[in-house]
Amino acid sequence: MSIDAKTNGMNTKDAASVDAARPTEINGARRGFLKASGAAALTGAVSSMFPAGVFAQSAGPETAKAVLGYIALTDSAALIIAKEKGLFDKYGMKGVEVSKQASWAATRDNIVLGSEKNGIDGAHILTPMPYLISTGKVTQNNVPTPMYILARLNLDAQAISVAQEYRDTKAGLDASALREAFAKKKAAGKEVKVAMTFPGGTHDMWVRYWLAANGIDPDKDVSTIVVPPPQMVANMKVGNMDAFCVGEPWNEQLVNQGIGFTACTTGELWKKHPEKALGMRAEWVDRNPRAAQAILQAVIEAQIWCDKMENKDEMATILGRRQWLNVPTADILGRLKGDINYGNGRASRGTDLEMKFFKDDASYPFKSHDAWFIVENMRWGRFEANTDINGLVDKVNREDIWRAAAKTVGAPAPASTSRGKETFFDGKVFDPANPAAYLASLAIKRVA
Repeated sequence: MSIDAKTNGMNTKDAASVDAARPTEINGARRGFLKASGAAALTGAVSSMFPAGVFAQSAGPETAKAVLGYIALTDSAALIIAKEKGLFDKYGMKGVEVSKQASWAATRDNIVLGSEKNGIDGAHILTPMPYLISTGKVTQNNVPTPMYILARLNLDAQAISVAQEYRDTKAGLDASALREAFAKKKAAGKEVKVAMTFPGGTHDMWVRYWLAANGIDPDKDVSTIVVPPPQMVANMKVGNMDAFCVGEPWNEQLVNQGIGFTACTTGELWKKHPEKALGMRAEWVDRNPRAAQAILQAVIEAQIWCDKMENKDEMATILGRRQWLNVPTADILGRLKGDINYGNGRASRGTDLEMKFFKDDASYPFKSHDAWFIVENMRWGRFEANTDINGLVDKVNREDIWRAAAKTVGAPAPASTSRGKETFFDGKVFDPANPAAYLASLAIKRVA
């Protein structure tokens, strides 16, 4: 279970929804600006860095076609912007289709099918899902469909929302009063429902961590249910849930409609945490390695564009369009900029909790981060206690392809596959070199 965190040897219920049950390198002058540490410096030269039509490979992609899925969430922005701005075309991938998926379960099923069977080749996806799909943990008849993670799409900017009836609890990172309110409701014979978007996915991990850190057992004290992201607000409005965890813009929309409040953002649980990934069928990538790299080049350029503050208004307008997220721009823009109205009398502007697309190594898929998601799924019994973390991470995480693509567009890459030790809001520390110690430190868990 040990992981080398310092070198490239780091290896790494009641379900309210049917989803729960359905089975080139560039010259030194261009590269120089990348030494700047700020995202503004990095993105300020995007236009000069990426002249139209550049494709720095000796040969073009094997195919110009790929079908990439996305869920209506702000963190799908890199795929949407790459499509809207013609970046896939620019890198030789003129046939890329960015296809909306109804739920993460639908994303899973369509990845299993592949585009040749009217499914998809890859997707904007919850980071743990490629591991769960590759091992057959969440597929029909437990048949594995090997996948690769090619990039991280964002850091931070998810949230845990609570129904308005609990406003007087002042629940935040400290949810001790909420624990008492939940216990009282349960004692009265009523069910307490907490929604997430996919079993074993990031939102499941965030809400479980928050509940457990506050002494609430997510498997015993509440019922965790599955609801697709775009259906969260509507379900809370009619009283189908007490709390939920999801990405934006749905938490901000909830606040704007006065239905509930934000207890905390996930960046407050774990600063600069990994979130979505670009995952693709391994078979497709192995057959089309140059096309996979071209897709990555377009996505990386889009991520750099997305981080520029002067692009946020345009990005929110694009994302809000009917064919993409189909929500008012006002539901997207605030938290995209780090302006957070919690909906309970608390508001903060210009925070560092904004969604990060490229800066702070947001795009690079650290193996140590993938290891945490595997370990956390071990904690809740989704992966066996003897899971070969290193081996599994090495099979799925293709940071090597990311590095090759980043090099061709002059984007900087971290020195190590590990970001090292990670500290959570409750003081717990995950050392990727010693995951057993992390598991031992946790009071509420399913693994011994």
